[in-house]
Amino acid sequence: MGVRIGIRIPHRAWRDALPDPRGVVRRAVRAALAVAPPPAGDTEMAVALADDALLRRLNHEYRGLDKPTNVLSFAAGEAALLGDVAIAYETTAAEAAAAGKSLGDHLSHLVVHGTLHLLGFDHETMEDAAEMEPLEVRALAALGIADPYEEAA
Repeated sequence: MGVRIGIRIPHRAWRDALPDPRGVVRRAVRAALAVAPPPAGDTEMAVALADDALLRRLNHEYRGLDKPTNVLSFAAGEAALLGDVAIAYETTAAEAAAAGKSLGDHLSHLVVHGTLHLLGFDHETMEDAAEMEPLEVRALAALGIADPYEEAA
């Protein structure tokens, strides 16, 4: 079984702020897939490291919310194609700074979070969040990143 990870970085700020944004994305996707394996067989997904403007347009078009967001996931619903994840630089950088976290660690969390969404996990209800969040914590721990929900507890 293999997962092909396509990574696009249309917003240069990601490359300016992180020495290896592609490596961060690859490691985070693999960590998520280790705790929640995809269906058997070869599959692929794409991650776009974009900006607030793109995420705002996508959020408006697909969710009816005219504002940027940190991460959006678009599950394909096919075994051979997991879907796409898009992450906004400005929102992610501001959240990381406000929380006193490194940009790389917060990006890793959002990639793990988005990947789990592609695999069918959600956090719309408390029961759903109780299933998804421990997977995020385990994936991030494998990357040496602290529990992002610990502070909120």
